[in-house]
Amino acid sequence: MAKEIYDSLAMKRALTRMTYEIIEKNKGIDNLVLVGIKTRGVYLAQRIAERMKQLEGATVPVGALDITLYRDDRNDDLDAPIVRDTELGVDIEDNMLF
Repeated sequence: MAKEIYDSLAMKRALTRMTYEIIEKNKGIDNLVLVGIKTRGVYLAQRIAERMKQLEGATVPVGALDITLYRDDRNDDLDAPIVRDTELGVDIEDNMLF
C-alpha cells in the first residue's frame, strides 16, 4: 500500500508557493530561465513555468540539464554512461537561472 504524502491540492499549493518565491527573488520574471535536471526536474520546471504564465501572463523558457556523468549511484564497472546534450533552447547570457 502506497502512502500519500501530498494530495493534488497540497501539491498545487506547494508549486504555487515555489513559483511566488522564485518571482519574488528575481523581482519578476524578466530574464528568467528555469532549468530542470533530467528527467523529473524538467517536469517540475515545466509545471512552475505554467504557473508563472497563469500568474504573470508571460512565458518563461524551460531547459533541461543531463547530469548522468556526475551521478554517484552509477556503477562504473558497467558500460559508460550515455550523456545527452543540455537543452536550454534560449541564450542564458545575462539571465537568472533557477
